[in-house]
Amino acid sequence: MRRFKFALIVVAVLALIGLAVYQLWPKSGGNDVMVTAVTRGDIEDVVTASGILQPRDYVDVGTQVSGQLMKLHVDIGDSVKKGDLLAEIDPTVYLARVDASRAQLRNQRAQLQERHAQLVLAEQQDTRQHNLMAQKATTDEAVQSAQANLASVKAQIEAIEAQIQQTESSLKGDGANLGYTKIYAPMSGTVVSLTARQGQTLNANQQAPIVLTIADLSVMTVQAQVSEADVSKLRVGMDVYFTTLGNRGERFYGKLRQIRPTPEVLNNVVLYDALFDVPNPERKLMTQMTAQVFFVLAAARDALIVPMTAIASAEPQASGEVARRQRPSSENSGSDAAANTAAGRGERGQRQQGERHGLRPEGISVKRAATVNVIIDKGRTETRHVEVGVTNRVSAQILSGLQEGEEVVVGQRRPEAERAAASGAPRMPPRI
Repeated sequence: MRRFKFALIVVAVLALIGLAVYQLWPKSGGNDVMVTAVTRGDIEDVVTASGILQPRDYVDVGTQVSGQLMKLHVDIGDSVKKGDLLAEIDPTVYLARVDASRAQLRNQRAQLQERHAQLVLAEQQDTRQHNLMAQKATTDEAVQSAQANLASVKAQIEAIEAQIQQTESSLKGDGANLGYTKIYAPMSGTVVSLTARQGQTLNANQQAPIVLTIADLSVMTVQAQVSEADVSKLRVGMDVYFTTLGNRGERFYGKLRQIRPTPEVLNNVVLYDALFDVPNPERKLMTQMTAQVFFVLAAARDALIVPMTAIASAEPQASGEVARRQRPSSENSGSDAAANTAAGRGERGQRQQGERHGLRPEGISVKRAATVNVIIDKGRTETRHVEVGVTNRVSAQILSGLQEGEEVVVGQRRPEAERAAASGAPRMPPRI
């Protein structure tokens, strides 16, 4: 009986040892590798930059005349329409100049009337002297004196008429300056800044002082600064979006409008300004907000995605070369043949597939042939050829060669001692 019990104990111990060895023994596709499933989702390849928001349309409203700012009719944040009265400058001096010019003009016009009356008399005297000369009843000196008097009166009339024109011109200028004492809105929009205060004296002799700024906040412009390493990747008209610091969950979309050719150098870093516009109907975006900008180089929607660590190798290939390379042969296994048949479609099929996934046209033209390690039956792995589309630093789009739900190898598991050494954690001392 004791021998029987001893035999049962030995068998149980051996069974436990065998189970432990089986669990701990490394197997292909088991604990020695890390795997992940092929998923479906969206992927983007972007260039990131930081920028600030400015109104696309704005104007600095200044004054063309000097004087005391007597009245401000608006404040920051007020909405104004084109032609609304914004401010008034003390018009006393300019009104006096207009009155003086008008009085001088009336005086000159009265002198002109007097000269016209003298012209009539001079013409009559000249006619009388010529008639008397015809009858030999006057002298040559009298005739010449009448002619000279007539010419003098005509010259005086021309001089007064010129003075009247000069005064009228001065009156127009004085009237314009008087009109400039009232400042009207040159455009519709919102008052975003006030640089002058009521009662302040403005001097417009050197330069036009700015009183306030009006901006149209319905459309904002994002000025993003892109490094010289990334600016060559940008193209006018490409998709771009940004988020703000206060609301990172909401994206605002636009199209790249301009890349300024002259850079700005900050701390030996060359930065180029890239501009794009975005609608702002709800006025969520404000001036000088900071924006995190993403220029979309390529994108795919509802695509098969794997981590970049699953890509074993990738080389640019034309679609035809990829198809020829991935044609099934008699040497391929059954799964390889199926994958390669799916990958071996022609150019038309690849383009339709890219359009189905929402891939941008510039992303379709360049494809890459790559290999991944796929987990198959009983934890075994096989190397499979795939076709890669859009990639970024984290993920890659798979155009063909894989199916959703398949598991791919993303790395090798390291022993505990290696992980501890890599992390710098101290090893446990041996027990005594």
